[in-house]
Amino acid sequence: MLVEGVVSGAVGMAAMTALEKLEQRFTARPDSHVPARVLERLTGARDHDGGELRAWNLVMHHGQGLALGPLRSLMAHAGLRGPVASAKFAVVRLTNDQILENLTGVGAPPQTWPRSEIVVDVLHKAAYALVTGLVADVLAGRSGSGPGQRHASAPGRRSGVGPLPRTSAPTN
Repeated sequence: MLVEGVVSGAVGMAAMTALEKLEQRFTARPDSHVPARVLERLTGARDHDGGELRAWNLVMHHGQGLALGPLRSLMAHAGLRGPVASAKFAVVRLTNDQILENLTGVGAPPQTWPRSEIVVDVLHKAAYALVTGLVADVLAGRSGSGPGQRHASAPGRRSGVGPLPRTSAPTN
């Protein structure tokens, strides 16, 4: 699951980065250095500039995507697959950024941002989550259904009803 998650996160990061570069061509929005500044604060490093700033930015930007990929893989292996699971994961990805940015004082709560910045951030993180989820779901699917999927397809399963009783263990 860990390797599958890192692979899923890497593909998701590649898609998100490609979308960011495409969006920047149309909007002329400059690169954000928030990831680098967050990493500097988390590690206690000095503020960087130039090429060093770009390197720190790439480490944090891609590191977060790689680090969160295994969570989406775990979701897929548990049976949480498809677009709804990826939407839930997008919230996790956005929340991860907000916690780190606000904890370090680099960022501000999104409700204080201009709407255009919120739209761009949500769009990029949603793309990451959807692509990461698609890859994680395909990789997890090679192992068959997850426990949640097996439970949902059990005979007699109805919505609004708790777990089915165990049938494989004898009761005494």
